[in-house]
Amino acid sequence: MSINNLHKVKVEDCALIIVDMQNDFIVEGAPIECPGGRDIIPNIIKLKGWAKGNNIPVFYTQETHRYQNVDYGLELERNEPQHCLEGTPGVEIIDELKPEDDDYVIVKRRYSGYYLTDLEVLMRAFKKKALIIAGAATNVCVYATALDAMQRDVQPIVVSDCVAGTSVDLHEAFLKNIDYVIGDVVTTDELIETL
Repeated sequence: MSINNLHKVKVEDCALIIVDMQNDFIVEGAPIECPGGRDIIPNIIKLKGWAKGNNIPVFYTQETHRYQNVDYGLELERNEPQHCLEGTPGVEIIDELKPEDDDYVIVKRRYSGYYLTDLEVLMRAFKKKALIIAGAATNVCVYATALDAMQRDVQPIVVSDCVAGTSVDLHEAFLKNIDYVIGDVVTTDELIETL
């Protein structure tokens, strides 16, 4: 992919967001199991360690829905089954990536980490201009969050070996699209070496 604008970004401008690394997307047999989702865990751990070492705030999104199905919107009218229900193991962030006390968990009801959440408030509070994005799914919530960041003039940086899609084909296609029109797509090592 490319690092077209990454050279303009400073470490102190960045926040890291780990999108929806929850059991219902990552564990084997999950309702919306993302191929390669378990393979990216070590890279996300490495990325988070680098972020902590550089005083970059770490945000998590946690997709959450009421069991009455009143807050899915149109999600279930497409191809997605019921998922991330409050009070179920599926809604929990995977054990390997449990948030620490100084991380910020953002509960969301829609795909984008920005929509009706306090992500924008946190970005402003920390005076951040770039959002490093990891997690799942590349073609759904990662894409929606990257697009909404760009629409707010926040530079999205999607870390290609820290994201997984609902299929390999869609993962690759959406990385190409993000790189084409939304933000930079880089590997963990490229990000660390450049910043």
